[in-house]
Amino acid sequence: MSFPAPFFKWRPHPWHGLDVGPDPPRLVYAYIELTPYDRVKYELDKQTGYLRVDRPNRTSSFAPTLYGFIPKTYCGERVKAMMPGAKTGDGDPLDICVISERPINVGEVILKARVVGGLPMLDNHEADDKIIAILDNDAMWEGVQDVSHLPVIMVNRLRHYFSTYKMLTPDDPPVKVGEAYSRDHAEQVIEAALADYAEQFGE
Repeated sequence: MSFPAPFFKWRPHPWHGLDVGPDPPRLVYAYIELTPYDRVKYELDKQTGYLRVDRPNRTSSFAPTLYGFIPKTYCGERVKAMMPGAKTGDGDPLDICVISERPINVGEVILKARVVGGLPMLDNHEADDKIIAILDNDAMWEGVQDVSHLPVIMVNRLRHYFSTYKMLTPDDPPVKVGEAYSRDHAEQVIEAALADYAEQFGE
């Protein structure tokens, strides 16, 4: 007698109820909040697990890639310790930007992402790393194993977006985005965020 495959009776919370990935920190799951087509900033509601409207985009900058977070990660003390100048982690799951040749124009999807690097970002003195990854099995980008293999213009677009997406006047809180770091460092950041999550929320 065969039995049906197990399933979630209720919708799992995207941050706490999904697995981190099939082979972390190299191959992780990403929960997508924003696509390059979105003109409104969506953000996970931490209590319900649904996406909520945070605000219309304040500037003319739009996310150049898919953007979301890695489940069961948390930017706490270990992530902070890896970011020079940080006073604290931002208290959120670890952000991830996912590059895909084919357009994905809907949010609230889960995908497998192959980590290739990241961007160090200080947002008002909080560590707010942006992991950079490739959609797994994307044939166009299969040769990219490290952020240094990506076109420079693509990395510059990501740096520009995160440097400006909150800024309207010179008086806005400071955001600093450094040079991209390697896959090896990105994997260390993910491991730190996994350990921070385990400490904050338990295994």
